[in-house]
Amino acid sequence: MDGNQLGGKTIMITGASSGIGAAAARCFAADGAAVVLMARRKEKLEEIAAEIRAAGGRAELAPGDVTDPEAVERAVATAVSAFGRLDGAFNNAGWGSIGPLLHETDDAVYEQIMDVNVRGVWNCLKYQLPVMMAQGSGSVVNTSSTAGAFATGALAPYVAAKHAVLGLTRAAAAEYGSHGIRINALMVGSTRTELMEAAIRAVPQLEQAASARAIQPRLAEPIEVARAAAWLLSDQASFITGGAVPVDGGASAI
Repeated sequence: MDGNQLGGKTIMITGASSGIGAAAARCFAADGAAVVLMARRKEKLEEIAAEIRAAGGRAELAPGDVTDPEAVERAVATAVSAFGRLDGAFNNAGWGSIGPLLHETDDAVYEQIMDVNVRGVWNCLKYQLPVMMAQGSGSVVNTSSTAGAFATGALAPYVAAKHAVLGLTRAAAAEYGSHGIRINALMVGSTRTELMEAAIRAVPQLEQAASARAIQPRLAEPIEVARAAAWLLSDQASFITGGAVPVDGGASAI
């Protein structure tokens, strides 16, 4: 990063209260962007926004659930009312876990995973893209996973959902490219988020299992994913759209 590659841009981040989203909020703000933070946990968003403002950055809160279209619409409106535009979006909110076999998975689990990971991205795109169309420019990064490229031993609904995120990304990139909007996805490998740390505490051997497939056999740090998103959102990635960029230590290469 060049220290100001996002300068002057307004970027909306979902799942911003922890993990990759929180790292992205700090990273994007330090790199010059005004950030709009969306997640369900308002108190965590307030802490992160206060930290960004104390460092001289600009941050606004938009508490809400990405599965609620009205909450997403409010978040986009917050960006426009606070900063006058929406240049980028990091649609990062997601949920999933290791679980039972497909035939033993409860329908409610399937529905929640598809709602958060797929409907959440759908809702975000639906309200972000018209603003970017009106501007004639914009960049979106959706968080997918290595589970979007191959089966990972996670829940089958999670694998299906992350494949769907890649499909949405490619279709939207094709539909909106003529409007000056770039849309890409990150295929994220196992990352040391709060959820992953909790899972490792419960099942200590999970860390080795989760990182064993990668060429670099370790978990990613959230900031490593955030930096990749920042680059894709910046003008430095101006000829990249419809892409699925791996941030997985080489797991998808072998």
